[in-house]
Amino acid sequence: MGVQTNTQVTQEILEEFKERMHITHNSEDSNLQRLLSFSVHSLQRKCGPFDINEHEGAKELVFERTRYAYNDAIEYFEDNFLSEITSLGIDLLSEETDETTTTTTTTTKSGV
Repeated sequence: MGVQTNTQVTQEILEEFKERMHITHNSEDSNLQRLLSFSVHSLQRKCGPFDINEHEGAKELVFERTRYAYNDAIEYFEDNFLSEITSLGIDLLSEETDETTTTTTTTTKSGV
């Protein structure tokens, strides 16, 4: 079946990011939405699929990557967050493996 992903950056995610960054105006919303979306896609390419609304570790990294992009320092993100990126990839792989094992076990049991 596979992990369900939500690549859509909702208004709620945008507002949460703005609150974290202490951004109170709306004039940059479209740019922030785009940066958040780029960050989700970039991390999913590196780590695997995730739902930003369900996985707090992934959301944290999306916000951090977006913060770096917003401050024109994206080239430093991977070096500074390498262990967190690796951990997220392993975590997502574990979740996928667990889901596959559960699906296989359920299928095998019901097929008996």
